[in-house]
Amino acid sequence: MKKKNFKLGSVLSVALLLFAAHAGGGFATGNQVNTYFVNLGWTGLISIAVSMLILMSTIGVCIAIYNKNNFSSYKEVFDYVFHPYEKLTFLFELFFTVMVLMVISSSVSGSASAISSYFTISYIPATIFAASIILILTILGADFVRKVGSIMGIVILVASLLVYAVGTFYGENIFSVLYTDFKLNSLVNFPKAILTGILYAGFQCVQIPGMLPCSKVLKSKEDVKKSMKISYLINTLALVLSFNMLLSWEKYYTSIENGSILPTLTSINAIGYNWMIVFYAIILILCLISSAVSITFGLVNRFENKNIFLKVKNIFLRRFIIAFFVIVFSSSISTVGLTNVVKYGYGYCGYLGILTSIVPILTVGVYKLKNNYNKDFIKERFNNELETA
Repeated sequence: MKKKNFKLGSVLSVALLLFAAHAGGGFATGNQVNTYFVNLGWTGLISIAVSMLILMSTIGVCIAIYNKNNFSSYKEVFDYVFHPYEKLTFLFELFFTVMVLMVISSSVSGSASAISSYFTISYIPATIFAASIILILTILGADFVRKVGSIMGIVILVASLLVYAVGTFYGENIFSVLYTDFKLNSLVNFPKAILTGILYAGFQCVQIPGMLPCSKVLKSKEDVKKSMKISYLINTLALVLSFNMLLSWEKYYTSIENGSILPTLTSINAIGYNWMIVFYAIILILCLISSAVSITFGLVNRFENKNIFLKVKNIFLRRFIIAFFVIVFSSSISTVGLTNVVKYGYGYCGYLGILTSIVPILTVGVYKLKNNYNKDFIKERFNNELETA
């Protein structure tokens, strides 16, 4: 019984961690949902379903490859997929590094702004506080990140369900809005919805490196499938509720100057319930921190065992040094503004994510996983053939 409960707990913890990692600043502010889905009208619902299906499938295959081959970093997974053209892994690393800088910069600055606003703390101390939390959580290892991430995921999910449900209720009738858009546009936006869903999944592949070391608790393909199915339901539900609320308030926040930058907060303020503002503050800060922790941890895990860092014997100090420089450098690009980062930075990286993650993982990766492809065996056989020749 204990073993069964542990298995279920592991499956749920990874699913919730993935939700917490996905639910970053763009999700919490509503900027991401507004930029990519609300403008699609009713087909935004289709776009959300497509994006989450592609994302969970891609991450699930990566986890299965990682665990089956007992790999230790995301680079090994992509070397495995791209073999014998391992140099192509550089393209994913380029995508991941750029996304890390953007996600962490928006997360740190967003967390600092939220903490400063809600707790009457000046911006600089709030920035130091937010960055310190991210640093501490990042250096404590995969199991700790998974456990804390799953707790954050539960809190974010419960608070989100409540806030978005109430927000939708007080907005324009969502069924009427969806029906009116369907009558006016029918399937006009359908092709765009599919492409947008794929693009959204593309830049969300930045979650892969952070998820892999935390997924070691999933001991079989079935565990991976169950975890991804649960994560699909959670992530899709949260996005749909956010989409419904924002679509029902779209006419309001787009009529206010800068209302589209923080559409969720603009809508909540219009409702006027203090408890909703408190819940939203919790959602926003946890989303920003959880996403930054997951992303930073993925990069730290990649480089903590490199020769240049092995000179530092203490593993926690080693992680601290890497995470510190990543966070400080990332924060320096936050001045371009959240909307520009989400719309242009994430958008362009989405195309790179499609080419370097989604396409190779869901084609070559699936093939190699199903056919028990083993990179070391192939290399050894190739070398033996050369020697024989």
